Amino acid sequence: MRLIASNVAFSYDSNPVLNDVSMEISAGEVVGVLGPNGSGKTTFVKCINRLLTPHQGSILLDDVDVLSLKQHEVAKYMGYVPQNSSMETSYPTVYEIVMMGRRPFGNWKANSTDEDAVWKAMEEMDVHHLALHRFNELSSGQTQRVLMARAIAQEAQIFLLDEPTSNLDIRYQIEVMETIRGIVEEKNVGACAIVHDLELAMKYCDKVILLYQGNILAAGTPVEVITPDNIRLVYGVEIVVDNNYGSPHVLVMGAAKDNS
Repeated sequence: MRLIASNVAFSYDSNPVLNDVSMEISAGEVVGVLGPNGSGKTTFVKCINRLLTPHQGSILLDDVDVLSLKQHEVAKYMGYVPQNSSMETSYPTVYEIVMMGRRPFGNWKANSTDEDAVWKAMEEMDVHHLALHRFNELSSGQTQRVLMARAIAQEAQIFLLDEPTSNLDIRYQIEVMETIRGIVEEKNVGACAIVHDLELAMKYCDKVILLYQGNILAAGTPVEVITPDNIRLVYGVEIVVDNNYGSPHVLVMGAAKDNS
């Protein structure tokens, strides 16, 4: 399955946030969305997932017009893993959270197919031993793995991940990105991940888009996009891309000097 977002634009009231943003995700690909805070990354992902309705543009899943679908229909194709998932009024178990991924299939009274899908997803994400634990009692790393399990149980063809490594230590950042990479390759699905860490984007993404002030500044492979000039302009920092260890690595050297 291939997702094509074309010329997407969105505004909050009279404040434009996205201008003609386009992206393609094919099965087997991880596409990273880069950009500083306020550049429109989360808004773009929410437009793709129909949590927001773009004011302009189109979003297609193969030949299906996503903007014509109801939210529960979108959920049959796309699994959304938010940056934060708070449960303020109830304290469901991990099992119940993952079972929510079966809602798009219409069987709110779980049947054996739903139960099998949930247990398989929890085992894949190594959270099956937490099945009866309360979701609000989990660590940040466990929370991310549970939300990934929910998307797997949903049998999504496209995974949309809003900063999946936020609030995680280095080990869990690597584990989460390797898990995403593994799911994409093993299940032949596509993934779009908002990523702040340039090194993780360089290592784990097949393609990236770099947003700046609501526009795409650059799009292509990580090596093509994560360049000293682009990063200096967008983030105001100096980087070096080091190719001495078999694959490119991003070294952040410090804040860029203001030559104005």
